[in-house]
Amino acid sequence: MTQEELQQLVEEISLTCFSMPFKHQAVFNKRLRSTGGRYHLTDHHLDFNFKMFQEVDEATRVGIIKHELCHYHLHLLKKGYRHQDADFKALLKKTGGLRYAPAVSSQKISKIEWYQCQECETNIYRKRKIDTKRYVCGKCRGKLSWQKTVKSPNRINE
Repeated sequence: MTQEELQQLVEEISLTCFSMPFKHQAVFNKRLRSTGGRYHLTDHHLDFNFKMFQEVDEATRVGIIKHELCHYHLHLLKKGYRHQDADFKALLKKTGGLRYAPAVSSQKISKIEWYQCQECETNIYRKRKIDTKRYVCGKCRGKLSWQKTVKSPNRINE
C-alpha cells in the first residue's frame, strides 16, 4: 500500500463511517513499533504503522484507521478524544474500530551472551557482553568464562 492509497482509504472510511470529511494528511511512519497508528493533536495528521499494515488483513487495517479517525473527529468536535473518555468508547463501538492494536512479529532476533562460572558451573545469560576480568559469579565469586552468543537461553547447543 502506498501513501496515496492510504490517504484515499482514510478519506473514504471517514466519509462512509463518520459522515465527516478527513481534511488532513495520513502517512506511514516506519518508526512506529507497537502501536497501529497515532493522531497528532497539533497539526491533526495521522501516522500509521507501515509494518503492521503489511502483516494484517484488510479488516484489521480498516479497524486501525477507524480507531485513529475516532481520535481525529472527536478532537475536532471538542469532545472526549482520549481512550478513557466515554465519547471515544461510544464512537469506537458505533463505528466498529479496534480497541487495541494487533501484535506484530518481532523484526530483530535478540542475541544473548552466554557465560559460565568456572567454579560452580552456573550458566549466566546477558543481553550485553560483560568484562570477565571485572565481573565474577554472583553465587560463589568464581571467575566467569564466555561460552558463545546464542539466540535464546533455551538453544544452547546450536
